[in-house]
Amino acid sequence: MAGKAAAPGTAVLLVTANVGSLFDDPENLQKNWLREFYQALGSFYFLHESLKNIYQFDFKAKKYKKVAGKEIYSDTLESTPMLEKEKFPQDYFPECKWSRKGFVRTRWCVADCAFDLVNIHLFHDASNLVAWETSPSVYSGIRHKALGYVLDRIIDQRFEKVSYFVFGDFNFRLDSKSVVETLCTQATMQTVRAADTNEVVKLIFRESDNDRKVMLQLEKKVFHYFNQEVFRDNNGTALLEFDKELSVFKDRLYELDISFPPSYPYSEDSGQGRQYMNTRCPAWCDRVLMSPSARELILKSESEEKVVTYDHIGPNVCMGDHKPVFLAFRIAPGAGKRWQRQQRALRETSP
Repeated sequence: MAGKAAAPGTAVLLVTANVGSLFDDPENLQKNWLREFYQALGSFYFLHESLKNIYQFDFKAKKYKKVAGKEIYSDTLESTPMLEKEKFPQDYFPECKWSRKGFVRTRWCVADCAFDLVNIHLFHDASNLVAWETSPSVYSGIRHKALGYVLDRIIDQRFEKVSYFVFGDFNFRLDSKSVVETLCTQATMQTVRAADTNEVVKLIFRESDNDRKVMLQLEKKVFHYFNQEVFRDNNGTALLEFDKELSVFKDRLYELDISFPPSYPYSEDSGQGRQYMNTRCPAWCDRVLMSPSARELILKSESEEKVVTYDHIGPNVCMGDHKPVFLAFRIAPGAGKRWQRQQRALRETSP
């Protein structure tokens, strides 16, 4: 989070970046990454020196503490009172021997506005073939359960409810069965099975004519479509109709309109910044979402065309397999106090 005091509101920048693949080729990838993304790696919170009276919440003491100087929390984060860190229960995704997915929450008070910043990492699709079998996929159901768990945790009765921003690698995927049916409408499907188990190991979709050209090859970790331009043309927005996973939470989470191409899985070749890998169907995995009340914190000014920006970083250079996604906005003056008055009025009128 980066904040700077400037009229007519306090500027805020939220960035999510899955940087795991950077360490596969640090000599080449990190140089490109740092050239495009001017801040730092990991979970960092930057507060501009011009901001005054910034407070961070102590979850153990249940009170705010004034932010001063520099704080680094690097050891046992689970026991650090200034944040909440939880991993999802193992039974959420039994295919993994151990779960490294979960969320980290911090709470801040900036410009009289209290809000949570929740960094999240949800479960991936372990197999393209399994994801293709049903609509919605079994993996979509797992992510639904995990995200619901996070939302319930951050609005439970332990602490006062505040606005929240949830951002990170949600691993949201396009509805695979619907995408394949749309991309391969005129194709015939060939099923390849393992000789020893009779298990389906490959699906090949060929054009009915045109010398039966292969359009799509689908395997556990292969999604090889013959024309990647469909994911880049007009930023892939024609495929947004298959981006359905967030719709389940439409009453609890809000997102600005997406106008950037799918953020994953990009080639890790340092010279192929716009190319997708043939491993997964490209999807908008990386997102910045917010609670309905958080919308009130975002300044909407008629005098400025782009007060709020929702976009990705490094469109033409290799940034690893994920492109960083960011939301930049200004907190409207008095928005926090206005929201507090609304909440107080609601409590007073509740039976």
